[in-house]
Amino acid sequence: MTDLLPLAAKELNEYTVTPGVLGFIVFAVLGVGVWLLLKSMSKHLRRISVLEAQEQQGAAARTAGDGGERGIARS
Repeated sequence: MTDLLPLAAKELNEYTVTPGVLGFIVFAVLGVGVWLLLKSMSKHLRRISVLEAQEQQGAAARTAGDGGERGIARS
């Protein structure tokens, strides 16, 4: 294991580019941004599914109410 350290040190010279701390910070900020976007998207999708369920229940109640009244003839 210690034999690999001098080889790794020789490969890193003044022309070798490494991400460093700035690369880690940028990657971490991007990760947090993606996490926040996914959290917001899931909240919006839950809201849409609740609204659709309410609309379907309302439509079912309207058709059940209309069907019963149409069959009765009033004089």
